[in-house]
Amino acid sequence: MSSSVFILPLDHGSTTKAVSGVNPTELWAQTPQGEKPPSVGTVRTFYNTPANKVTALSSLGDKFAGKAPNVKKELLRKSVGSAVKQLKAIDGLKDVAVDASADPQAAGEYFIKTTSNSSTNPLTAVAAHLALYKFSLKTKPPSAFNPNLKEPLPEKLNFTPIQASKEWDRGVIYAKSQNFARTLMELPANMMTPTIFTERVQAEFAGLKNVEIIVRDEVTKGTSEPARIMEIHYKGAPSKDAQPLAFVGKGITFDSGGISLKPGAGMKLMRGDMGGAATVVGAALAIAQLELPVNLVVVTPLTENMPGPSATKPGDIVYAMNGKSVEIDNTDAEGRLVLSDAIYYTSTEYKPHTLIDVATLTGAMCVALGEVFSGVFSSSDTLWEQLRVAGETEYDRFWRMPLEEDFGPQIHSSNADLQNTGGRDAGACTAALFLKPFAHGIEAEDGQEPALKWAHIDIAGSMEATRATPYLETGMTGRPVR
Repeated sequence: MSSSVFILPLDHGSTTKAVSGVNPTELWAQTPQGEKPPSVGTVRTFYNTPANKVTALSSLGDKFAGKAPNVKKELLRKSVGSAVKQLKAIDGLKDVAVDASADPQAAGEYFIKTTSNSSTNPLTAVAAHLALYKFSLKTKPPSAFNPNLKEPLPEKLNFTPIQASKEWDRGVIYAKSQNFARTLMELPANMMTPTIFTERVQAEFAGLKNVEIIVRDEVTKGTSEPARIMEIHYKGAPSKDAQPLAFVGKGITFDSGGISLKPGAGMKLMRGDMGGAATVVGAALAIAQLELPVNLVVVTPLTENMPGPSATKPGDIVYAMNGKSVEIDNTDAEGRLVLSDAIYYTSTEYKPHTLIDVATLTGAMCVALGEVFSGVFSSSDTLWEQLRVAGETEYDRFWRMPLEEDFGPQIHSSNADLQNTGGRDAGACTAALFLKPFAHGIEAEDGQEPALKWAHIDIAGSMEATRATPYLETGMTGRPVR
């Protein structure tokens, strides 16, 4: 038998044939049929079909043609992802050709198009590469994630589209950028220190046009690991002086809680507390590889939070970069401290038109939204709507949370201008409100529109998948890179 495979998403109401000699509808009819229509992601694998090859049919579910456009996109991801997960468990398979022609804009429906006129869909590339990813540092079989590798290991499966197109290539970049963020988040803290993080990112961006990376050394108190501030500057706009878009990502490469020590159970998850930094870097990587016509500034403050002999103590008061005094009520609320200065630095130094910060900021967000949605706090209705639409399109959804001054007394009632915690009630809301004074330019002046649109995305819940989906294994998700 050949090592070549076809993956064909099957719309049970269509008679399309993407592969010569393969009639998907007739093949499916040869398999046992239940009383109910097959659910999305039901896979049937046929060997020696066509001759010396393997064909995997993956159902798009019942009445696919009548679904809403964004629903179709997610069904397609689930269909392809389910097939990849089954195939990667079969030894001897290598080359996988994916039918990427299933097109959610059929019958004039809305779908994001690139400059190409091809009908090939990038979603299949996204689903295939996300579903293939599985992090492990076990030595048998050898792990592609072993940081000691001298040469990269080949992928278990090689994907190509049956119909080549720019859309497929774009989808590959989307998925691999998200997978890069997943790897940064998955690697244990001894293999992903602030220094190592910057080195991995610099290696990944090497050779890309219009990119400059700046790494600044910073002093730490609670840990012996040096802190870093990394900036990525991408100038893809026609004018290099055009006002940039800015991303800021929280980069706590391990969070023990400091003196306010976290419980030991589950603390290893805190290797991913730099998920904000990982995801904004992943998004920047995709933007640079796609050569999008924008200017972009990315700032990631990187450090550990450890209970060393010189560590910050509860009750300490420090002065932030914007001059405000901050009482540290709890050292386990450290993320907002490094994030706030990074937001202020970015908004005042580079004066972006839009600033989006991403952070695994609060356990309260896990309680509020679980793993399904990422919480968004925004000063701009326009920016919120753009994020909402993008999230629905990629099925990496956002939920808007209240950014209200009425929560203020919870973080203002201390011996300083601000307190870094406001108690358990509305914990995600008080954390976002803490950040708000550092987003310089969000307040309207003299009747003018605010100079800055700002959104804070709390990914504390969506950072990890504890339940596998058809195209994501359990583990760090890399959301919301796409």
